[in-house]
Amino acid sequence: MYLSDLKPAEGSKKAPTRKGRGTGSGLGKTAGKGHKGQKARSGGGVRPGFEGGQMPLSRRIPKRGFTNIHKKVIVEIALQDLNLFEANTVITPETLWEAGLLSGTCDGVKILANGEIEKPVTLQYILCSKGAAAKIEAAGGKVEVM
Repeated sequence: MYLSDLKPAEGSKKAPTRKGRGTGSGLGKTAGKGHKGQKARSGGGVRPGFEGGQMPLSRRIPKRGFTNIHKKVIVEIALQDLNLFEANTVITPETLWEAGLLSGTCDGVKILANGEIEKPVTLQYILCSKGAAAKIEAAGGKVEVM
């Protein structure tokens, strides 16, 4: 057994240190903050990243690139993943969400021609690659682009 192995008893809890409650507490008078200065004041201290007036690192390093705020997030789904649906099912982004194939937010869904599909299904409001559309139609399904 080592000192590092010691743990408090189950259910026990140490009371938080009450600062500034008299000299007998060990943290009276200045409450562990020392004398005067910015860090001793109420609300004192500096914001994260402040470097004492020196030009901060976040402004010193070069900036590169560009983030397009209008970018569309299209989620790609493999054709073989559609096999979990029953035959002649109408598949929309909502049905993909309920089936667990989509998570988070996105601006659209696109089916790629990865794998094969054995059942005829109908796609609505879903983008589709040419190869995937050909495989779906060969299986007896259809792609409705709206």
